[in-house]
Order: sequence, then C-alpha cells, then structure tokens
Amino acid sequence: MQPDLTLTIAVIAGSGVAAQWLAWRLRWPSIVLMMGAGLILGPLTAALLGAPVLDPEASFGAYLRPMIALAVAVILFEGGITLNFRELRDASSPVRRMVFLGFPLGWALTALALHFITGLALDLSIMIGALLTTTGPTVVLPLLRQAKLPGRIASVLKWEGIVNDPIGALGAVFMFEAIRQTALGHDWMMAAGFLALGAGIGAAMGFSFGFGLSQAFRRGLVPEPMKAPIVLASVLVCFAAADSLAAETGLVAVAVFGLVVANSRLASIEEMRRFKEGIASLLVASVFVVLAAQLTPSDLLALDWRHLAFILVFMLIVRPLSVMLATAASGLNLKEMGFIGLIGPRGVVAAAAAGHLAAVLVDAGRADAEILAPLVFATIFITVVVCGFSVAPLASLLGLSQSGPERILLIGANRWTLGLADALRTADIPFTIADTSWDRLRAARLAGHEVYYGEVLSEAAEWRLEPSRFAVLLAATHNDAYNALICVEYAPELGRSHVFQLSGTDAETDADTSAEDPRAIVYTARGRTLIRKGRGYESLTGDWWRGWRFKATTLSEQFTLASLEEAAPEGDVILARTPAGKIVMSGAVSLPDTPGTTLIRFVPPSAGSD
Repeated sequence: MQPDLTLTIAVIAGSGVAAQWLAWRLRWPSIVLMMGAGLILGPLTAALLGAPVLDPEASFGAYLRPMIALAVAVILFEGGITLNFRELRDASSPVRRMVFLGFPLGWALTALALHFITGLALDLSIMIGALLTTTGPTVVLPLLRQAKLPGRIASVLKWEGIVNDPIGALGAVFMFEAIRQTALGHDWMMAAGFLALGAGIGAAMGFSFGFGLSQAFRRGLVPEPMKAPIVLASVLVCFAAADSLAAETGLVAVAVFGLVVANSRLASIEEMRRFKEGIASLLVASVFVVLAAQLTPSDLLALDWRHLAFILVFMLIVRPLSVMLATAASGLNLKEMGFIGLIGPRGVVAAAAAGHLAAVLVDAGRADAEILAPLVFATIFITVVVCGFSVAPLASLLGLSQSGPERILLIGANRWTLGLADALRTADIPFTIADTSWDRLRAARLAGHEVYYGEVLSEAAEWRLEPSRFAVLLAATHNDAYNALICVEYAPELGRSHVFQLSGTDAETDADTSAEDPRAIVYTARGRTLIRKGRGYESLTGDWWRGWRFKATTLSEQFTLASLEEAAPEGDVILARTPAGKIVMSGAVSLPDTPGTTLIRFVPPSAGSD
C-alpha cells in the first residue's frame, strides 16, 4: 500500500474517532463534529488552499464506492439488529402511532415539500423523503441523556428512531431501485417488476442468512469467540451475494438479515449488538468524514434559498404536523406533542444512504440527483445543530425536563440499603430502590421511597425502569454473582465507571489480585467495588445490627475532608454529592473536597447518626 493511501486511511479514521471523542467531552452531537471534520478536510481547505487535504476519490479511485457501500451495509444491519418486534408490540400507544401513522405521514409531507419548494423531481423527492423521515438512535439517544426527559417522551423519541431507521432506509432503497430501472430505459411496469423481483431476492437472501445464522448459533455450531466475526463476515457476504444476483438489493438484504437475527431470541444477541455498535461507530465516523470530504465548494454553492426554505418548512411545519396528526388522542398532551414535533434530528443512515444512492443514480443518467447529497447533508447538519443545542432549553421552557441532582439506582431491599435510602432522602439525593420481592420493598414503600418491583435484568425493566434516568447504580444484594451480573448488564448504558457493587470477598477485586482468591469474581466481569475490600454484604449488614448507622456531613472551608478523617477516623464514606449535584461513589476516584459537598457515611454508634 502506498504511503499516501496509508496516511489517508489514518486521517479518515483518526479524525472521525477524534470528532466522536470531542463530542462526548463537550456533550455536543457527534454527527456535527464528524461532518465538520469532513468539511474542513475537504471543501473548506479546497476553497482556501486550492486543493483539499482529504480527497477520497483521488485516493481510493474505483474502490471508494464499494467501500462506502459495505460500510453502509454494516450500519444498516446494526440498525436492523436493534429492532425487536416484541418490544414494539409492548410499546405504548404514542410509539405505535409514530411508527405506523407518523412515518407514512412524514414521508408523504416531506416528499411533497421537497417537490414543490425545491423543484426536485417527484420520484427523487419520494426517495429522499423516506430517508429524511428517519431520525436514528445514534443522534437521538445522546439528546435524551442531555435533556433528562420524562419516560414517556424519551420512549417515543427513542423507539421512533430505532424502528423508523431501517424502515425508512428500506423505503428509500425500494424507491431508488424503481428510479434506477426507469433511468435505464425501462417503463414503470417493468420497473415495478424489477423492484418486486429485487425486493424479493433481497428479502429472501436476508432471511436465509438470518435464519441460517440463528440456527447455527442455537445449535452450538459456532464457538463463542467466533460469533461476532462470523456475523460481520456474514453481513458482507450477504450484501455482496444479493447485489450479485440483483443489482442494488444488498441493502434490503442486510436490513432484513438484521431484523431476523434481532427477533430470533438468541442468548448472545446483546454481545453481538455491542460488537456491532463498536464496529458501526468506527464506520459511521469514517463514512461521515468521507462523504463530507467528497463535497466540493461547487456542491455547497449549488444550494440556494429554496433548499434553505425547504429545511425550515421541514423542521417547523412538516415534522410538527405529522407528529400532531399521528399522536392525537394518544395520551400525549399538547406540550409533549409540540416537543416531540420540534425535536427530530436526522442521522447516520440518511447521510450514508443518500451519498451512496445519489452517486449510483448519477451514474445511471440522472444528473438531477447530484443535489441530493449536499441537500441531505445540509438538512442533517441544521437539524442536528438546532436540536442538539435547543433540546435542553426547550424541555425546560415547556416544563418537561427532569433536570436536577443525579439519581441513584439501589438494587436490593435489605436493612443496609433501606438505611442508606433514608439517609439519601434526608440529604435530598434522589434515588430508586429495586427488588424482586414485594415484601422486602414493604418498608421502602411505607417510607414513601420510590421503588421498582421487578427483575432489573428483564426486558420490561428497559421500559418501566428507564435506566437512562440514573447516573449511578449500586448493586447491594446478598448474592455477589447477581450483583456482578447486574453491573455488567448496565455498564454499557451508564458507563463502567458508574456501576458499583459490594465487595464479595476479602480479596481485592482488581487485575493484580483477583486471581489470588478462587471466590473472587474476575474484575472484568463485575462492577467497581464500593468502599474497600472486606466490606461486603455480610460485613455491612452485620455492622447495621451492631448499631452502625448512616450520617450526612457537609464540608466547609473550615471543615474539610482531612478534618473529617482526623476527627472521625472510624466508619466508611459511601458517597459524596457535590454542590452541583454530581454523585461520586466511594471507590470511584478521589472524593471531592470542595465546600458544600455532602458526604454520606456509615459510622459506628460512638460517632452518632442523623
């Protein structure tokens, strides 16, 4: 491989991932910075320096198109594998209405607005309308965490993105195939026949791969270490095989492939999803940088006031109107419908698919398709920027935000956690205590604490418990293995540094010492240890019955953490809450020592209690 091509690949991957990381640090929508990186490396430097820093077409030549197509295939499969029909059946009425009514309404209104405002041909308007009607979890989920929305609104936005993403892509691909056939000189009847044939081939290929792979996994024909690589290779083979049998049917095949796998009830589905999310994140970053860098200054200058007018109409009229019509009499109030209607950032699938499909249509003789990529990119950029920076203020303005101190999820109702719950309530630290026993939750219910009755590892918990509400999880049941399982399950949602469990044995649970005790769970398969070694369930509950209690202490400029440790060396600090409301658990990092920080300590009778 030539050095310049090696450098190009490194620049694409490095700038894309760097943009994602910077977006995480700044709490900005990652898609904005990824597109910005591509625009800076491509058209912006071309306009300023006369030549772009990154020119994918010159670097990859004929290989660029298939590389993008394969990346889009993996991204579409990753979207399909998140769509579980059981979850859609169990969804609330607003979610079902947004899927079955909101999507077709939005598609039709978007296509009409495109056609009459921009003058784009009706068939192209219908194709792009399908893509622009999708939101997508990659852009919606970060906004939900940023705005701290109530469960019902977050649920509608989340599942609209997850469900409509692959459906919109499929609709666009079907319309694309019809346009491509007519561009090749076939009449509409023949184009419809080719479309039906292509859809059938793609769906059959995707179903065959999905069913075959699911059966192989279920029968134990694939070892665990090879499952994720085999899934990735199967996606690429499925895409290429479908495209070889019928041109441009690969995207249909991989989307159906993902749907079949997602609904096969495989025990390893979560591991596959996480692996695919990691691969998809790298591919999403790379595809965005490449597609944005491919734009030229002339492409951007081709956008005029009509395209800007369409984007404004799309954001302020089309989206709110389709949401209002779809969710009327669904239980949502006017504020909730208005908020959902105004928050609809367009995402990854729209950009990736539009760039790929537009290039194929131009090659097929549709010169008017050249405007599609810059138009879709402009729509995505504006919607993501506006929604990303307005979601929190808009939620606060409408009184829909749950902003406030960070919330703790306590797993296990026992004397120790109930005592901790009382201390948290006294200190005004919000929390929820969860247990599978209604009887064990009795004391918490009588005390007026927020409780969750049910198994936190069940699918129902994803809907009813709303894990995104919590900043920290503490698993404090008597079963160390169960605590570890809960932490591993919730780590991808909350972050591994925010899931804690009680110490299981006297051994340190870290990389250096966990192997020394055969009772210790390996540190990679558990949460972070609260407090210190040896302070597990039996030790803490034993101290509770010996009279230990929880005490809240607020630090000041005169009374610092060092002063507290000197004055009261006995006891354990459980957590700290900063004046800004941030929760820091003992065992995570150094405890904050700023004035106004509240410490929750577990102390012996001689220290007194609140």
